Amino acid sequence: MPAPAEADAPTALSWRRNQLAITAASFMGFTGFTIVMPLLPLFIHQLGARDDAEVAMWAGLSLGVTPAVTAVLSPLWGRVADRVGRKLMVERALVSFVIVMAAMAYAQQPWHIFALRALQGLFAGYGGLTLAMAAESAPRERMASAIGWVQTSQRLGPALGPVIGGSLAGMVGIRRAFFVTAGFYAIAFLLVLVLYRDPVHPRDPTAAPATGEGIWRAMLAKPGFLLAMAAIFGITFVDRSFGPILPLYVERLGFGAGSVALVSGVLFSAAAIGAAVGNQACNALLGRWSARGVVSVSILVAGAALGGFLLVRGTIELSIALAIFGAGVGAGITAAYTVAGRQVPAGAHGTGFGFLTGSALAGLAISPAVAGFLSRTTLGAVFVLDLGVLAAVAAVVWWKLPGELPSDAGPGVIGSVEAAEQ
Repeated sequence: MPAPAEADAPTALSWRRNQLAITAASFMGFTGFTIVMPLLPLFIHQLGARDDAEVAMWAGLSLGVTPAVTAVLSPLWGRVADRVGRKLMVERALVSFVIVMAAMAYAQQPWHIFALRALQGLFAGYGGLTLAMAAESAPRERMASAIGWVQTSQRLGPALGPVIGGSLAGMVGIRRAFFVTAGFYAIAFLLVLVLYRDPVHPRDPTAAPATGEGIWRAMLAKPGFLLAMAAIFGITFVDRSFGPILPLYVERLGFGAGSVALVSGVLFSAAAIGAAVGNQACNALLGRWSARGVVSVSILVAGAALGGFLLVRGTIELSIALAIFGAGVGAGITAAYTVAGRQVPAGAHGTGFGFLTGSALAGLAISPAVAGFLSRTTLGAVFVLDLGVLAAVAAVVWWKLPGELPSDAGPGVIGSVEAAEQ
């Protein structure tokens, strides 16, 4: 029977080409994003914010508004993507990022950054869609690997971006660095435009509920889904609380004004590299222990490392502490996503991922704003809150998450995934 063999070859070529496009575009986009975002507090100070408290407030609001808007719209964009194709939705998001990032270079007041970040949220959401694209493009037996590569690119990009941003800030200034970020997004857009093709699959009307509400109800009926979403929210909340305050904390440690941006970039990169290691290690950990154990222990490791971060002063010691923190966060959040992702109904990846990323986006939105306002009293209050959140999430997951969970939810199930604000 030659026909099936002939059909398999282009299918294999197509999914590998799609995988390359998605992975490379995610890497470029997330690298570009983290070139400038860790420097946002310093840029806001240049725009006229008077003191650390005002800088932290505007940085927190600006970092939080994009995921806040995206969280509300993510299920909607996912539903639209299920109907019109994910490629078009990702292209829409990337073009908007090129425009908004370039516009930020012309900002004159702190509120300009806040307004542009709010506008960005209206069109964002491509990070979650790329995971859905990887899942539906790959053969079933390669699905976990495909998603894992996209996850890795979304972690390694932020590991490289802050170092580039810190170097650019010293060479050409923070304002011009926004143009570099816009260029990274333009390259990501071209990769998706030229290489990616939306796969065409026969539609199985029994594979997924017909409406977003039906999908939500189907997932709620699965064991551990809501608890996993709560864990995703808590871990993301802590993971992203450093944005508004880390450069200020580094400055308070006594580093010179000329080295604050570079040291902050190195620390952000250390945390991102650690998280990438944690993401990759999660599958092996889940092969030995339950998801409950992996999530709980990983969060406790992250909390211990964060406590150590507050006790050291040197760049190397700070970097090691944040790398261990990142590894704990990476393994914990991937395990939590695994629990939730396995419950996504087949045939509704866009909608399902819209709900899954919503909890992470809520953490992304609330965390910087809370950190910004808490730091108006003392920077230490942010770290105290983070330690409390990690302890609470670890305890709740250990006591409430079922020890045994379904290992497979049927065709089209998503494995371990990582959502991001983009």
